[in-house]
Amino acid sequence: MEYQLYKGECCLNSKGCCKNQCNKLNTYDWLSDIPESKFATDYVEVQFKNTRKGYYLNNNKLPLEKGDVVAVEASPGHDIGTVTMTGQLVLLQMKKHRVRSDAEVKRVYRKVKPADIEKFEEAKAKEHETMIRSRKIAERLGLQMKIGDVEYQGDGNKAIFYYIADERVDFRQLIKDLAEAFHVRIEMKQIGARQEAGRIGGIGPCGRELCCSGWICNFVSVSTGAARLQDISLNPQKLAGQCAKLKCCLNYEVDDYMEAQRKFPSREIPLETEEATYYHFKTDIFKNQMQYSTDKHIAANLITISSQRAYEIINMNKKGRKPPFLNVSENETKPQKEYQDILDESVTRFDAVKRKKKSKKVMQRTKDIKKKNYE
Repeated sequence: MEYQLYKGECCLNSKGCCKNQCNKLNTYDWLSDIPESKFATDYVEVQFKNTRKGYYLNNNKLPLEKGDVVAVEASPGHDIGTVTMTGQLVLLQMKKHRVRSDAEVKRVYRKVKPADIEKFEEAKAKEHETMIRSRKIAERLGLQMKIGDVEYQGDGNKAIFYYIADERVDFRQLIKDLAEAFHVRIEMKQIGARQEAGRIGGIGPCGRELCCSGWICNFVSVSTGAARLQDISLNPQKLAGQCAKLKCCLNYEVDDYMEAQRKFPSREIPLETEEATYYHFKTDIFKNQMQYSTDKHIAANLITISSQRAYEIINMNKKGRKPPFLNVSENETKPQKEYQDILDESVTRFDAVKRKKKSKKVMQRTKDIKKKNYE
């Protein structure tokens, strides 16, 4: 059975991603198998360079499919983009991004012609040179900002300058100088450090592609509280990513840690015994153990107990009783057996080629041949 790729797509059906679409912005069209879904609306989703998307009205009833390159309405002129979604799912995406269908929506003009593609390629080829020159102009004006990317409109009449800045920047003079230098309409768009890292891309300390450039579209704020909750060392060099902000992955397991810590008693409650008063020092969620110290600020006379034992002592203290010792037995203070490597032997033990033992018949036959040759 032979499989053929659909027009403008890199997979076997219209549900998957199209070859002109950024992977992290791809949306699986789970309604494409429903015949009524295709003609449910005239709105289509169009993606442009980077992470810019828009929703346009196909009032000319063009037979558009996922992956088609179209010319759409812009201000001024027209822009070139790729259709990334059609049908009923577009209405759901518009609702998700709070785009009102009754508002003034721009239109789809036509499918691109060779002349449109030629003009678009000419404008796209000028983006890198424009970015370098615009950085020099901003430096000459003494502006505390960094221009990270430039995107030309499909007809070349407009350019979007993406910049990053820590403080508010007055770039009115910069816009005048850029318009005089490049003879196009200028639009300035500020982005954050995480968005810039997502555009540039790279490899994280985990050895994988950066999450911001691979799949994250909506950035959630990350605080040091997430690191404290997971008992991670508050080392700025290890907690910060390539964007110099806290790593996005610090939020991935926070909910699981919060759920697991509900099984432990409060860290603020001290444990009183006949010999001393113990204060919380450390919690090991994986081993269901808690460490207590006789000093509030430093590790002194550390004793490790289970969370069940901590609850028992807290209940005893509430009733006015104090146990003689913090731990029930000496077994709780002994460290548990650590996991061992399953490769106890040398990893090169399979490298040596073992000789196969010859059978008795083969050995006897070899002896007979040698004896016959000798005679």
